[in-house]
Amino acid sequence: MTTPIITPPIVSTTVRNRIVGSLFAAQSLFSAATILSFTLTAIIAAELTGNDRTAGLPTTVTLISRAILAYPFGWLLDRAGRRLGLSLGYLIGTAGALVSVWSVVNGSFAGFLAGAALIGGVRASAEQGRYIAAEIFPTGRQAKVISWIVFAGTIGAIVGPLLVAPAASAAEARGLIEYAGPFVLSALAMFIAAILLFIFLRPDPRRLGEQVEAAEAKAESIARGEIDVKPPAEARPLREIFSDSTPLLAVASMTIGQMVMAMLMVITSLYMRHNGHDNQAISWVIMAHTLGMFGLSGVTGWLIGRYGRLSIITAGGIILVIAALLTPVSTELPMLMLALFLLGLGWNFAFVAGSSLLSNQLESHERGRAQGAGEMSVATGAAIGGLSSGLLFDAGGILVVSAVGLLFSLVLVALVTWVRLYRPPESLLAQPGS
Repeated sequence: MTTPIITPPIVSTTVRNRIVGSLFAAQSLFSAATILSFTLTAIIAAELTGNDRTAGLPTTVTLISRAILAYPFGWLLDRAGRRLGLSLGYLIGTAGALVSVWSVVNGSFAGFLAGAALIGGVRASAEQGRYIAAEIFPTGRQAKVISWIVFAGTIGAIVGPLLVAPAASAAEARGLIEYAGPFVLSALAMFIAAILLFIFLRPDPRRLGEQVEAAEAKAESIARGEIDVKPPAEARPLREIFSDSTPLLAVASMTIGQMVMAMLMVITSLYMRHNGHDNQAISWVIMAHTLGMFGLSGVTGWLIGRYGRLSIITAGGIILVIAALLTPVSTELPMLMLALFLLGLGWNFAFVAGSSLLSNQLESHERGRAQGAGEMSVATGAAIGGLSSGLLFDAGGILVVSAVGLLFSLVLVALVTWVRLYRPPESLLAQPGS
């Protein structure tokens, strides 16, 4: 009878709690800052230019910047460490929010776009925080950890929208244009996050992840009766990594989900303003949306463990289909809140399942680059969705935007179905919880 091998934890509970806690706090502040800066962006763009076609342009610039910077930040996270890379990203985002304040006050659309580009810097780095939390845990627990970091966005989902109207009023009371207020609070939130990460993200998760990976490899070798433990393989080129169907499917899931969400989300505030809704009503819809994005992330991790990643990606695509169908049905607040909540939930399923799938396929020394490349694809999809939203809305209103979002949602469902039926992936995908 073989005695089961029990390996002691490589990373202490205290260290794990400190690292995950700092990442959770930073992600919460990032979520609040993002919502504060996003909620009125489409309205600001339209008012600065006098043209609804530009409504999605600042968000598109942010997403293009995020796409361009995602791989460099991934490289930086591998070379300089997770702590310095994330801290720098948050400081760049702080600068972007302050540039946006100046631009709103001075009526500069070009400056507003510059601020949006800098905000893309924090998104390029902060979005990789979920992978950083996962790498200090054993493989079997990574999906749940990713879901909890995504869940951190719930705090921002609740607090962010509620602060938009008071921040705007406070700015107006101090002689500023009301739209500047949310960006001031956004800058403050990102600066606090940078300080927290710089102080508490120790030891660097990159080093801890290498130790966890080495311990798991050793345990597997011993379990197979091997005397010598194989040395870590060299980092694979990106082309080799993404020639495999598993990481490719993971990135496709995240990219399509992000594209559909951006397409519908970006234009919602302008659509509501055209139908007589005030800032408070817009904030409620955005809050419902962000709660859908983040509020059930803990449940998503459990569902992945129970039903597997492919099933959750499929469910995410179906929910996105329903959201796209419901969005143009009514201009009433309850229906818009429901549609945008489902839009966020569908994104959550596709994003968390895709993220955990990608993380599980990478070695510690190639994660930064590969995950950065994945984030580049995700941001590119979001940029396409954000840019097209204003053009589609100007061409045919919310009905056309929803129709295109519906089409891409169906593409996601069809893609996963095709993989299941005609190109069964590796056995890893078939295992619930893998």
